Amino acid sequence: MPDKISHRDLKKRPVGRGQVQVLTGNGKGKTTSALGSVVRAVGHGLRVSVIFFMKGDYPYGERKTLICFPDVSVKSFGGEEFVDPERLKPEQKEQASKALTAARSDMLSGNFDLVVLDEINVASAFNLITVDDVLQLIKDKPERVDLILTGRKADIKILDAADLVTEMVNIKHPYDRGFPARPGYDF
Repeated sequence: MPDKISHRDLKKRPVGRGQVQVLTGNGKGKTTSALGSVVRAVGHGLRVSVIFFMKGDYPYGERKTLICFPDVSVKSFGGEEFVDPERLKPEQKEQASKALTAARSDMLSGNFDLVVLDEINVASAFNLITVDDVLQLIKDKPERVDLILTGRKADIKILDAADLVTEMVNIKHPYDRGFPARPGYDF
């Protein structure tokens, strides 16, 4: 029978220097990959904050699951409607600003080992927040905290500041053939 390791023992272990990961590109799987890292971290007794940029009250399945984990904090910002970068609304910028403030607070609090900033790359690409805001967040990251930034259109400056960059490439997707996103599989 394998030895059981308590979460308390795992939390006492140093996790080393935290890294900045960027998951970007037009292919499916950016949020899914980040949330896989969340599950892995929780399994090792780490404390996680997930900040959803641009994903307000929409009934995403991952949010329903994440809130069940005792060591995971979940905060969602934005509305149900998609953001049109040509017609930004003041409340969309306000929500993105609130998400950025929550991200900074959680990252600096000392309460989290991993902070996931879902869709932050899109928020900066759409000018809901600035690339400089994101770069400052990366610069201010405590050494032991890991950051994962997801979303299409990651700025080259953000890619340069990261330790790990993965680009998801869309080769074929049902959406391109008119099939809608499916609950439980795509959101």
